[in-house]
Amino acid sequence: MGLIWTLIVGAVIGAIAGAITSRGAAMGWISNIIAGLIGSWLGESLLGSWGPSLAGMALIPSIIGAIVLVLIVSWITSRTNK
Repeated sequence: MGLIWTLIVGAVIGAIAGAITSRGAAMGWISNIIAGLIGSWLGESLLGSWGPSLAGMALIPSIIGAIVLVLIVSWITSRTNK
C-alpha cells in the first residue's frame, strides 16, 4: 500500500509542477508520476527535507524540484524539436 501511496503523491506533485509551469498539458499521468518522483528526489537532495511531509516526501522541496525538472525537460525537448 505504501508504494501506491507514493505513486499517487508523486503524480500529484508532478501535476502541480506541470500546472505551475503551464507545460503540464502535454504530460500524461505516467510523466506526472516520473516528474513527481524524480523531482522529489532532486528537491530533497538540494534543499533538504523541511516543511510538511506526505508519503515520505517533503512537499515544498519536492514541488520545487519537480518544477525545475519540468522546466529543464521542456527546454531540452523544445531545443531538439527545432
